[in-house]
Amino acid sequence: MTHQWDTVIAGGLVFDGTGAPPVVEDIAIKDGRVAARGASLDRDQAGEVIEADGAWVMPGLLDIHTHLDLEVEFDPALKEVVRHGTTTVLMSNCSLGLAYGNQRRNGEDPLVDCFARVENMPKPVLRKVAEKASWTSSAGYFSHLDELPLGANVIPLIPHSMLRAQVMGLNGSVSRTAGEADLREMESLLEQAMAEGYAGFSTDSLPFHFLSEDPNRRVKIPSQFGQYKELKRLTSILRKHDRVWQATPPKDKPLAVFRNFLLTSGRLHGRPLKVTAVAALDVAANKSLKRLAMILSHLFNSPILKGHFRFQALAAPFKVFWDGPINPLAEEIPALREINELNLENVEGRKALLADPDFRARFSKMWMTGKSGFGLARLKRMLRMETLAFDRDFEQMIFHSGGPEIWTGESFQQVFDRYRAWRSDPAFARTSPEQAVFERLPDSAATEPGFMLALFSEFDLGLRWWTVSANRDPEVIRELINHPLTLPGFNDSGAHITNMAFYDGNLRALKLAQDEGLERVTSQIRRLTREPADFLGVKAGRIEIGDCADITVINPEALRAYDSEAGSTFIWREDYEHEQMVNRSDGVVKTVLVAGKPVYAEGDFTPAAGRTPLGRALRHESWSRGRSRPEAMAAE
Repeated sequence: MTHQWDTVIAGGLVFDGTGAPPVVEDIAIKDGRVAARGASLDRDQAGEVIEADGAWVMPGLLDIHTHLDLEVEFDPALKEVVRHGTTTVLMSNCSLGLAYGNQRRNGEDPLVDCFARVENMPKPVLRKVAEKASWTSSAGYFSHLDELPLGANVIPLIPHSMLRAQVMGLNGSVSRTAGEADLREMESLLEQAMAEGYAGFSTDSLPFHFLSEDPNRRVKIPSQFGQYKELKRLTSILRKHDRVWQATPPKDKPLAVFRNFLLTSGRLHGRPLKVTAVAALDVAANKSLKRLAMILSHLFNSPILKGHFRFQALAAPFKVFWDGPINPLAEEIPALREINELNLENVEGRKALLADPDFRARFSKMWMTGKSGFGLARLKRMLRMETLAFDRDFEQMIFHSGGPEIWTGESFQQVFDRYRAWRSDPAFARTSPEQAVFERLPDSAATEPGFMLALFSEFDLGLRWWTVSANRDPEVIRELINHPLTLPGFNDSGAHITNMAFYDGNLRALKLAQDEGLERVTSQIRRLTREPADFLGVKAGRIEIGDCADITVINPEALRAYDSEAGSTFIWREDYEHEQMVNRSDGVVKTVLVAGKPVYAEGDFTPAAGRTPLGRALRHESWSRGRSRPEAMAAE
């Protein structure tokens, strides 16, 4: 029997991503595209029927801040995002990516050097990626992505650090100022990439992003060396082509933040520049940052400046895990950065540093700054206006694993108090393993910094603990992700593989919306689908007739009961040969279709996942204009 349609998704509550009220209807799919929508379509005309009674049916969700450039080389199905209903991801954020291949020359290894510390990626994993990255141009990267059996759509950006390294060499890009010839070549390469369909360009100015290899372990990544005139010239190309600039701010330089982001102004520059910036977070140590982010958003988008500016927002507590002293937040703190400069396998180097009296003095001074005495530092801490993202609060630091089992789930303060009590009365030790640890700790562990140094010396990277450094208040999270001048989606998927996992960030946003009712769910789906797709200028986040059928089906009752924290876990990745922190939302997402084919269904991946090319490497929508129909369809 010949069927009119390949598939019908039947009886679901359909949210089309426009913000219009949802309706119960069927969706028919033919040749990977939405062929019909309506109540009670003839199911006999479909080769397959997906029952969606009681479920929410929506366009596939977008993750607008990822570093999945690496993941896609190991697992093109992108299973860790797809399983949570995400079908389109923006890659190559924060100035890092694979647009120009491995860029190995003259002994330089930019992928390893740039990614290892900034994204906390193990060097063996990065070297495997570099071996695969044999292309040498931005066009070659698109061709490579086009050939992969993608399970989700990917949107690559041109990364500034890699662009500078391509033109100046890695060492040159961090040791000398770009000359006029360098700037012209960067402009030429960026113009070429815009013609190839790239959606935009990413930069980085966060002051704690450093290279990881000699002789540059104390040198920041290349994007940090781009002067304002370089930034202005390159972003003018984006403005001309209506592409996106993804940026991280120089957070400790307020005037530079304002000057850089003022480039969004259509009033000053003749046409608005689309800017999406990291990130609107409610930082525990500095409550003023959230207010400042919102003030800047209103100002840049005001009729006075006529900008097109959006801070990204995370729909979750910013919970970060530490492997001993290793964590991305540690890079902001000079005394901790000294430890992070060492290779992960350099156990003896860390022991020697931790035993060094001068280092111990530097560490102790850092740790106690603002915690005692009088002065400006003390006042800033009391007012929650410190500059560091990590607030060094023992009450907020929680043991996960690696120490005595009794410590799991306890705060550092609890164990520290017990240790100090044990020093006068051994009966305070709760277990024999704890007693044994306490006996090995030096007398200096009776102070907070001494206790930290003793734990690092005792357990090294085996001690896993966590803290929530931002977004501790659920109501503030709700405010940020619902604000019309933010974009929810700062999920950082694919990076910091043992430090954090927000692959389910879109589901967390929907769960928060669900608490407020169906109207808010409708709005949030728009903000996770059509709104970011329109901002990026790509064909995604839609389920109108003729659109590529990227569709997510969600069980709302399972979503209501979903506990993301309970679903976060560590797994062993055979392809990485390394551990990874992930989320598991089993039962919440019923089905995910990409290009009309199920990739994930009823808690498992289909045979098509990672074997059949379903996802696309998306070009900017203007790229397909004037091209042949097959080329245009490929762009979508």
